[in-house]
Amino acid sequence: MDNNTIKGVTKSGFEYELSKDRLNNFELIEIFAEVDNNPLLLPKALTLLLGAEQKQRLYDHLRTSDDIVPADLVGQEIAEIFNSNQVKN
Repeated sequence: MDNNTIKGVTKSGFEYELSKDRLNNFELIEIFAEVDNNPLLLPKALTLLLGAEQKQRLYDHLRTSDDIVPADLVGQEIAEIFNSNQVKN
């Protein structure tokens, strides 16, 4: 792993890899600042954070047998990623 990449695994088993450049994206910060007032921005924030392919893997990881991606679980996964020691530092 290079110094520009953060890898981790959430409690549910989702494996993610983030570049520090994605975390340093002001557009991402701006959108997350607005998510509380406009939750419809969360999918765009996820794309900026994870990239389209990794976002889809997260959705597939959380998808239920009824083919639903529970919004609360997506929120939990993102909170866990942001609260990981590697992302905080």
